[in-house]
Formats: sequence, C-alpha cells, structure tokens
Amino acid sequence: MSNATRILLAFVIGLALGIFAAAIIPAIGTQIAYWLDIVGSLWLNGLRMTVVPLVVALLITGIVKSAEAARAGPMAARTVTWIVVMMGLSAAMGALLTPTLLSLWPMPPESAAALRAALTDVPAVAEQPPLRDFIVALVPTNPISSAANDSILPLLIFTLVFAFAITRLAQGPRAQMAGFFSALADAMVVVIEWVLKLAPIGVFALAFVVGARSGFAALGAVAHYIVTVSIVGIIVGSFAYLVATFAGKVRFSEYARQIAPVQAFAVSTQSSLASLPLMLKKAEALGVRESTAGLVLPMAVALLRVTGPAMNLAVALYVANWFGVELSGFDYGFAIFIAALTSMGAVSLPGSVSFVTSIAPICLALGIPIEPLALLIAVETLPDIFRTTGNVQMDVALATAIEASEKEKANAIS
Repeated sequence: MSNATRILLAFVIGLALGIFAAAIIPAIGTQIAYWLDIVGSLWLNGLRMTVVPLVVALLITGIVKSAEAARAGPMAARTVTWIVVMMGLSAAMGALLTPTLLSLWPMPPESAAALRAALTDVPAVAEQPPLRDFIVALVPTNPISSAANDSILPLLIFTLVFAFAITRLAQGPRAQMAGFFSALADAMVVVIEWVLKLAPIGVFALAFVVGARSGFAALGAVAHYIVTVSIVGIIVGSFAYLVATFAGKVRFSEYARQIAPVQAFAVSTQSSLASLPLMLKKAEALGVRESTAGLVLPMAVALLRVTGPAMNLAVALYVANWFGVELSGFDYGFAIFIAALTSMGAVSLPGSVSFVTSIAPICLALGIPIEPLALLIAVETLPDIFRTTGNVQMDVALATAIEASEKEKANAIS
C-alpha cells in the first residue's frame, strides 16, 4: 500500500471516528480531540519547518538549470520560453477559474462555518498594510529576517535576484553554488519525506479533531473541494488539444487518438516521468522528429507541469474563500507570480512534497492560513490524477508546437 493511500485511509478513518465520538460520546470525544490536536499540530509544524529552505533551494537550482538549458541551443531556448509562458498562463487561469467556480457553486455555508470552528488554532488573518508600506517591503533589508518571519514574497524576490546573479558567474563558481543548493534541496526533501512517513498519524489526528468538532459538515466540504480543484485542472489540461491543433499543426482527432494511451498510462502511474517513454513514442507518431522529441519532452517533464500553477493557486484561493480572506487585485497579481514560480521550482518533486512547497508560499504571502493544507493533502490523490493527465498531454502538445516552429524556420531559410 502506497503512503498516499495510507494517508487517505487515515483521513477517512479519523474523520469517521471523530464524527462518531461527537455523536455518541461527546465528553470523551472532546478530551480525545484535545490530545490529538497536539499530535496533529506537531506534525503540521514538521511540514512547515521545511517550506522556506526547500523553496529557496529549489528556486535557485531551477533557475540555474533553466538558464543552462537555454544555453544549449535555439530549440532549447524556445522550449524554455514556451514553458515559462505556459506556467504563467496556467497561474492566470487558476486565478480566473477558481473564483468563478466558487461564485457559481459556493462552498456550503454550514460546512465552511463548521470547519472554521473546528480549526480553532488557525491564527486570525492579519490586516493588509498600507499600499506604500507593502511596496517598500517587497525589497527586504534583511532576507534572513524575512525567512524567519515567513515574509515569503520579499524572500522570493531576493532569491530570484540571487539566482540570476549565480547564472552570471563563471562556470566553476556557478557549478559550486548550484551543487550546494541542489544538495540542500535534496537534504530537505529527505526531511520532508521523513515527516510524510508520519503523515497517516498526523492526518488521522487532525481529521479526528475536525470530525469531532464539525460533524458531517466536513464531508460535504471535502467533496466540494475535490470537485472544484479537479475542474480547474481539467480545463487547464484541455488546452493541450488547442496547442497541438493550432501551434502544432496536428489534426484534433489524430492528437486525441495518440494521446489517449498516454493519458491512461498517466492515470495508472500518476507520474509524468514514468510516462516519458510512451510520450516519446506517441510524439513521433504525431510527426515529431526523434531529435526534437528527445530534447523537448525530457525538458518538459523536468520543468513543465502546466496544471501545477492553476491547481496550486486554486487550493490557496479555496482556503482563502473558506476563511473569508479578502484579496485585492495586487494580491491576485502576486499570487499568479508566486504560483508560476514555485511550481517551476518544485516540478521534480513527488506530488505529496510539491503540494506543500508549492502552495504554502502562496498562502504565506497572501496571509491565507496554511493549517488546512495538512488536511487537504490527504485527498490530493484524486485531484492529482487530473494534474498528471493534464501535464503529459501538454508535454506532447508542446513537442508538436516546437516541431512545427522548427519546420517553419527551415522552410523560411530554404
């Protein structure tokens, strides 16, 4: 049994026992919930302690690797450009689709209220500072202090500047710095994997607390969350058909026929990397030369998870809606920026790891509580199916688009 399955079972069992205890033995259930709340909070703190160092290390290594890939030649540079644009558009679509879905199909008010009451340890949402102070604070006077205070947006801006500075170093120092931060990221991944091994215990504890305090209202909220986030992923992933048809110059029906086996394999494995051999085969069947597919698809698997920014932002915006956090236009702009950035940095991580490291920075930057993420990670297995299928179909679509542009360039020269 996979750890994701154990986490999901722990969530279901904990929620059911919490609901049962609240209904049958409320006094004892309250006492149990008190102690399990301590266990769940300890586990949540274990997740939180990895976020800042891991995000910083991943961003630096991701930018350095992207810069090196772009130096590999014109085709590689165009691929990186496509990837950056796609990740930004994905985040923008998440910012547009999620509020629209929540307005058309809002979370049941009783479920939202019950869950807010259940998570009693969630801190109050801080007031936004004046616009002038907010803008000035974007450039940190002390990045270490920003990291210590979870001031994630100034920290990310410093990290971006620092990472691009590394790309301008000579080969030797650049490799040393990239190696250091790559090793730091690997070490933090080991730590977070240790924490996630304890996830069934932590999720069981938190789910019991929520079930005991909110009752059956939690069930409707979880189902509503899964459907909402999954719809965002389905819509974003479906744009792969348009990319293949219009940019890749492939017939819609032919692309749909060739991509179907890749989608089925991705559903069974929930891994873009495991799907790579089949993606290479189907890309060639769509007319992509082996030389193009051999360059573009590995880069896409390493750097592009097109559903990531949209679905990660959807999770953050869902929690914001859940807790009544009001977001301004500036907030949405920064949310799009952070969602695209952190998703590119976390693409090589397992889904359970990237769920935390990609979404927590968005929440921290916008003052959205991150405590609900510890519960939502338990049901991520279901939306992750749509994450993976959307990613693999866009990877193949990107290969067709790059191939079409290469052919047009060759025809123009001749």
